[in-house]
Amino acid sequence: MNENTELVAVFKALADTSRLKIVGLLARQACSVEQLAAMLELKAPTISHHLSKLAEVGLVSARAEGYYNMYSLEKEALANIMQRIVSTEEINAISAGVDMDAFEHKVIRDFSTPDGKLKTIPAQRKKLEAVLRHIVKVFEPGIRYSEKKVNETLANFHPDTATLRRELVGYGLMQREGGGGDYWRPAE
Repeated sequence: MNENTELVAVFKALADTSRLKIVGLLARQACSVEQLAAMLELKAPTISHHLSKLAEVGLVSARAEGYYNMYSLEKEALANIMQRIVSTEEINAISAGVDMDAFEHKVIRDFSTPDGKLKTIPAQRKKLEAVLRHIVKVFEPGIRYSEKKVNETLANFHPDTATLRRELVGYGLMQREGGGGDYWRPAE
């Protein structure tokens, strides 16, 4: 079982109110099925089912004690799982292979014609920001451009160059000197 599959299995095992209560009770002390059934006001077969789900992912173990099996929480296993869940590296690894720019790619496809011009300037801020991040790539970081050159370049995307220019500056994707001076893309 790979690590992502293992975490999903643990989350599934814990995604039940009764199982969470069982984990809480077993964190206090070892219990038999009958004890858990009485405390949770559930039938013994239901408790056995929940315990088997928790045991499958290594959170619960059983030991024979006379006529009964006594169930215990595997605190170290739970601690290891929780440590992995809160580990930044582990959480990042879970999303490995996901295209983090998929939203931006979709927005650019939705708002662009095949020749790269904008059909319209997005009104929604998140979509506008995605389009602006795409447009600003045509400007070299640190190179100064006249307002005329910026307008000529932006006209390749949309005729409303003033709005595009203003929004690029507003989002901090470009900077400018006051009074129609030079524009530049800040260094990354």
